[in-house]
Amino acid sequence: MKKLLEFFGFVALVQGVAGLVHEFTDWHWGLVQRLGFLDGYELYTSIALVLLGVALFAAAESRTPG
Repeated sequence: MKKLLEFFGFVALVQGVAGLVHEFTDWHWGLVQRLGFLDGYELYTSIALVLLGVALFAAAESRTPG
């Protein structure tokens, strides 16, 4: 379970950072800007994904191995 939380935390963190990079530099990579229903909310979604990734890493660290 710890590895699964770390994996999803990594994916959320990477997608959140990709969305932030896209907002500030106009590089076209990541998933957030490709979802049409998030138009106008990409920055907030990216920040939420970064926070979710950090929370998932914290949850993974609190789990006992095994």
